[in-house]
Amino acid sequence: MMPQPISNAVLPPLRGRVEVNAPLGPATWFRVGGAADVLVRPADLDDLLLLLRDMPADLPLTILGAASNMIIRDGGIAGMVLRLARGFGDVVVEADGIIAGAAALDVTVAETAAAAGLAGLEFLVGIPGSIGGAVAMNAGAYGREIKDVLEWAEIATPEGLMRLDAAALHFAYRHAQLPVRGVVVRAKLRATPGDKAEISARLAEIRAAREATQPVRARTGGSTFKNPPGDRKAWELIDAAGCRGLLRGAAQVSEKHCNFLINLGGASAADIEALGEDVRARVLAHSGIALEWEIRRIGRAQP
Repeated sequence: MMPQPISNAVLPPLRGRVEVNAPLGPATWFRVGGAADVLVRPADLDDLLLLLRDMPADLPLTILGAASNMIIRDGGIAGMVLRLARGFGDVVVEADGIIAGAAALDVTVAETAAAAGLAGLEFLVGIPGSIGGAVAMNAGAYGREIKDVLEWAEIATPEGLMRLDAAALHFAYRHAQLPVRGVVVRAKLRATPGDKAEISARLAEIRAAREATQPVRARTGGSTFKNPPGDRKAWELIDAAGCRGLLRGAAQVSEKHCNFLINLGGASAADIEALGEDVRARVLAHSGIALEWEIRRIGRAQP
């Protein structure tokens, strides 16, 4: 039986792992957040399809990837949290690209493509997440986005497995239109044969640029706010509003890149989110521009 917050709904018989009141904070890059009412890790695609088909239609469902670009609030997440792990991380090299499971890390896909002499996926080494999340949010960096390289994505739904091309996903800035309760399980990314030395050099260049400009070794969640329309950059607006280094408890606007928030150690999710709202208010007052969150903020506030 499921816990009371889920109205005693019963899951179908699964071969994967089901954990009640599962802590989520340690799995996030910020290292903050409460527990999932129930955390499910399907054993494989068949297990996932069974779950999506037979789970109660009114049971809240949250899909968690690498948890690199999100704040999970301190009260945790209601309903079921789904996380793909073993069984969804394969990376296969083809002549014209890479087929990667949703749980495969972006950096692993970039490195695999480079080792195979395939060019065009180097930008993925600069994205701290998984392929499933990258497709779901049209992740991008260094001038390219998933929409530029996606040939197709396979998506598990309550009705079964679907294969959709990029046009069917209606990609926009940091957004893809997935089917209702759709879970990305695999994707084909286009690449072209290239010089291995040049591809490796590009990977090294991106890594060096990240290291020099971003707080990659801190407890952070990546880019916090979307760049507004036009030529303005979120970090420039934040800096101009005097927010570089701004503190809220143990949460800080990064001194190195002020579109990053940092947990200095001991910050709560509420501290980090409130700091972000402080930044938004100061930028609005200074420039008249309302920044939009890029980081996902999910779950319940602490009672």
